[in-house]
Amino acid sequence: MTLLPLAVRSLWNRRATAGLTILSIAISVALLLSVRQFSEQARSAFASTISGTDLIVGARSGDINLLLYSVFHLGSATNNVSWPFYERLAKHRQVAWAIPLSLGDSHRGFRVLGTNDDYYRHYRFGDDRKIEFAAGRAPADLYDAVIGAEVARTLGYKAGEQIVIAHGAGSTSFAEHADKPFTVVGVIAPTGTPIDRTVHVSLAAIQAIHLDWQSGMPAPKGQRVSAQDARQQDLTPDSVTAILIGLKSKIDTFQIQRSINEYRGEPLLAILPGVTLQNLWSIVGNVEVALLAVGLLVTAAGLVCLLVAILASLNERRREMAILRSVGARPAHIFALLVSEAVGVAALGMLVGVLCTYLALAIARPLVQHTYGLLLQWPAWSLTDLAILCGFLTAATLAGAIPAWQAYRRSLADGLTIRL
Repeated sequence: MTLLPLAVRSLWNRRATAGLTILSIAISVALLLSVRQFSEQARSAFASTISGTDLIVGARSGDINLLLYSVFHLGSATNNVSWPFYERLAKHRQVAWAIPLSLGDSHRGFRVLGTNDDYYRHYRFGDDRKIEFAAGRAPADLYDAVIGAEVARTLGYKAGEQIVIAHGAGSTSFAEHADKPFTVVGVIAPTGTPIDRTVHVSLAAIQAIHLDWQSGMPAPKGQRVSAQDARQQDLTPDSVTAILIGLKSKIDTFQIQRSINEYRGEPLLAILPGVTLQNLWSIVGNVEVALLAVGLLVTAAGLVCLLVAILASLNERRREMAILRSVGARPAHIFALLVSEAVGVAALGMLVGVLCTYLALAIARPLVQHTYGLLLQWPAWSLTDLAILCGFLTAATLAGAIPAWQAYRRSLADGLTIRL
């Protein structure tokens, strides 16, 4: 019988122990690969959320906080930017376009974004991709709304549906703008960004639904403004949450940023999205390194389990080894048999671990997209991942060589001697 079938039968006879060893290796490999894949996929998803925007302007706070609430719709702004400043900035000779953003309301757990037509014309994400509609069009009427792909899928909305916006950004709200319902007129094609989880309306609409609100509560019934009466009011906003800026020349970026940060009229902050993303990942990088270290330790534990399993079975297999020697097997054959078993168990564990990585990603993709609006791609295996797998297989071979060397050194009579 050749070496490979003999190794397979030997493992099958010890299938319980071999199965547990394969499981421990699979868990360790899956943990290590999952940490790498999730970090790479998350980094790519965050980086592709916004492109072509030179500066983001908001109230003075932290640069990461400004990036999170303006682009990823996570958290809240500490203050707003006045409308006169926005108008002044939009008319600046070095500014090509300026997109105002107004956040603070929600619809059934999804954030509501107030903006203008420049958002649909100039906002870019991914590889300079623009916003496109899977159905319908951009808002034209005061009470028109455009929803992201995830909103449409989760809530089952289509063009023509009527929706009510709730006050505040919580998933549950008891204060709704029920007297001013909106009509869905468009569904944005999937983007893999927070746009998919956003309800878009006009800035004037945000102003209209808050005309009769004071201190976060609706005015008494006799003082409320109807949906039709709101159309006759001046709906110019007093302030916006943030502003996205595109410049005519990239050379002017730092000059404009400095002038905004030093503006004396109100405390403002201008950030470069790319630089701030790098700062964000420099913070997350420490956690990533820690998780990778844990993954390496678990992987080492899996190799130790493999070594212990072979060593534990070696004494029980003394007679088996002696019989193989008696029928003509050389010490080198015994050595190769044990190493083959170790490599086979490690290879099966690696295969199961890779499959578990795909399974973990399949489970995490809808959860991450539903929670953060980020689309994780399927694994694209890099040279680093292949090097990890090859390194693990090499380590498993070396681990299997230790008990194999012990079996190699034993004599034929050793396995035939009865020990009490």
